[in-house]
Amino acid sequence: MKVFVTSVVSCCPAELKQEVNGRKETLKGFNVILQDTVLFPEGGGQPDDRGLIGEAPVLKVTRQGPDAVHFVTSPMEVGQEVRVKVDWERRFDHMQQHSGQHLITALADSMFGYKTTSWDLGRHRSTIELDTPSVKAAQLQELEEAVNEKIRAHIPVNVQLLSLNDPAVEKVRSRGLPGDHAGPIRVVDIESIDANMCCGTHVTNLSHLQVIKLLGTEKGKKNKTNLIFLAGNRVLKYAEKSYSTERSLVSLLKTGPDEHVEAVDKLQKSFKLLQKTNLSLLRDMAVLIAQNFMNNPDRGNFFSLHKKEGDNEFMNIIANEINTEEILVFLTVGEEKGPGLFLLAGPSGQVTELGPQILELLQGKGAGKNGRFQGKANSLAKREEVEALLRQYCKHHSS
Repeated sequence: MKVFVTSVVSCCPAELKQEVNGRKETLKGFNVILQDTVLFPEGGGQPDDRGLIGEAPVLKVTRQGPDAVHFVTSPMEVGQEVRVKVDWERRFDHMQQHSGQHLITALADSMFGYKTTSWDLGRHRSTIELDTPSVKAAQLQELEEAVNEKIRAHIPVNVQLLSLNDPAVEKVRSRGLPGDHAGPIRVVDIESIDANMCCGTHVTNLSHLQVIKLLGTEKGKKNKTNLIFLAGNRVLKYAEKSYSTERSLVSLLKTGPDEHVEAVDKLQKSFKLLQKTNLSLLRDMAVLIAQNFMNNPDRGNFFSLHKKEGDNEFMNIIANEINTEEILVFLTVGEEKGPGLFLLAGPSGQVTELGPQILELLQGKGAGKNGRFQGKANSLAKREEVEALLRQYCKHHSS
């Protein structure tokens, strides 16, 4: 059922905490309880439904005892008749993943004796936690083949409602009931494969799962293995995304898909070699720059240099090569008007006095000891001002 007409039982002001672009926000709105609903609240490892009540988007559905509580941003009148509509694309996706999990869980148990201890329906892929330290590649392949064979056999999936004292309840797979359970026991039965206590939404026939892909396994908690899978439309979306990535890599790497791994490996190796060569050249350059200055008979007592490419090591090598007990050295690396790194080296009294002034002009963070003051500059835009200040200072101190 995708659309349902019902009436509003209660509407109370409420807040919803949600994450928007990585930032936590609190949304003001209303919690609405309806006479009955077709929107599923969170539960049994399955996320909640989305949809509409009238024109109002439902942003969250949670369970309180026997009631589903719908969060909306506009108030509703108690007693008012409303039309509830399910976001069917999201719902059907959840149905495919959830029924897929039941099927994988049942076969992993019957084929290999691996019990499921928990599962997670993720936004892009889902995970089943199996009570085994590892799963062999051959077992994974065998399990995937068996699961898809059951899908092709279009086996019906039925729902039974049992009372708590029904003897049939004993035969059902279950991880126990929640403390605030209300109403009859709901059993999802995949004919001759699995009967499982479950409150979630499921397909009516395994053929609606289309296909299941077991992507692989990861090490889970102590002695457990996480099995990662996709069901139904997610397999198609994954294939589409993989193909699109493959096309982009073909045009970037100028090789066919089969050579991509090799091409990237080669690129990384040559990049590392270039980095190494570049560092070694920068170090040699630093030594030459410093020696060139020291060998100049008219050098004075102040040395300043800015270089776009470089790092802390580059600056420190220059400072090491210059006699900073007599000479004040000011070095910067980075974008000319943007962020970068700086180093002030010289007689420790002068450095201690000048360091904080430089920090302020470069909007930087840094610290100093033993005649060196260095750190990060948020902006090197005022570099010339700093240089003028230091030249003035050196002139004044040399005279």
